[in-house]
Amino acid sequence: MTAVSAEWLSRAGAEIAHHAERELEALVAISSPSGDVEAAEEICSLLAALVPAEARIERLECSTPGFGHDFLATLTGTGERRVLLLGHVDTVIAHRDHQHLRAEDGRLVGSGSIDMKGGIALALGVMRAVAAVRDAFAEFALLAVVDEEWRAGGFGHTSRFAGFDACLCFEAAQLGPGGEEAVIARRKAASTLRVVARGVAAHSGSAPERGRNALLALGEAARRVVSLSAPAGPNRLTAVPTVIEAGEAFNVVPAHGELTCDLRADSLDAFAPVVEAVPADVDGVALEAELVRHWPGMDTRERVADRLLAPAVAILGRPILAGERGGASDASHMAPHIALTVDGLGPRGGHAHHPDEFVLAESLLPRAEIALAVTAAALGLI
Repeated sequence: MTAVSAEWLSRAGAEIAHHAERELEALVAISSPSGDVEAAEEICSLLAALVPAEARIERLECSTPGFGHDFLATLTGTGERRVLLLGHVDTVIAHRDHQHLRAEDGRLVGSGSIDMKGGIALALGVMRAVAAVRDAFAEFALLAVVDEEWRAGGFGHTSRFAGFDACLCFEAAQLGPGGEEAVIARRKAASTLRVVARGVAAHSGSAPERGRNALLALGEAARRVVSLSAPAGPNRLTAVPTVIEAGEAFNVVPAHGELTCDLRADSLDAFAPVVEAVPADVDGVALEAELVRHWPGMDTRERVADRLLAPAVAILGRPILAGERGGASDASHMAPHIALTVDGLGPRGGHAHHPDEFVLAESLLPRAEIALAVTAAALGLI
């Protein structure tokens, strides 16, 4: 099997970084909010042009019905290992608010740049670099999904890749407490709590006592939910009301409404008490609570540190930490099926989900080198 050197990593990393900014510009130029089928087709066509020419391209059924098809590019080789690169190309920014990429004081600012088209740009470069060492793998695949930001159900691709040797996800990177470069090997479980209220309408001026106020009932539900939030507790639970909708007119007691809460914890089991805390009735208003999204937690720190980061650090000559993040990602779905799963291999940046989100241009080269070194470790090349 071909072994790689520090010199190869340096040259290949520089090549990836050299192309990454322009490829990021092309990716960001396509506004691709979750659920837009035409936009999904356009950006997946761009991906097809950027992967190695010898890659086999497939369009897979998306995990979310009615969305565009996901993108899969696969290289086949003469080796034994199977490695999956993972990411998403959908964003939360609507077409009307889309910002094309622009350079500002060392920042590459644009919609979806850090979450996560910057990571996709690096993953494309890694795939092109690895294409030259075909004896290192049996399969080397890049899966880019189009529904990560708004998916409510499960992840439909776990069985396809179960048993792969490694899953490398390219969500945004971060720094450790001492300024060291880090990857993500631990993520919280996530769920969305939805509470539906059914009350009774009445004129708010002449007969408010005849109504049953759905808005007030949802407010009480929100209060009970947030009272259970305990980020420093044993499950590190955060329970945060995020959206409330009720009422149709300024002079009518609202009869219907809905509350949405974001739940995060170390395991999905921590969410059951939150659901149970929502009362079935508040002052005559019926409340129904349900969990509408289930993202498992992930903790691969020990395996990642020993089998990926140790050899990567040895060849790079600088520290890489196995860090953690509260947010969920598709890596969380793959971790129960691929033991060696790691995330946070993208560039560094910030302001995800905001109009001014950005990638730090100076992070492209060091993060390309880290992604290559971790990939080489996953393939047994170092």
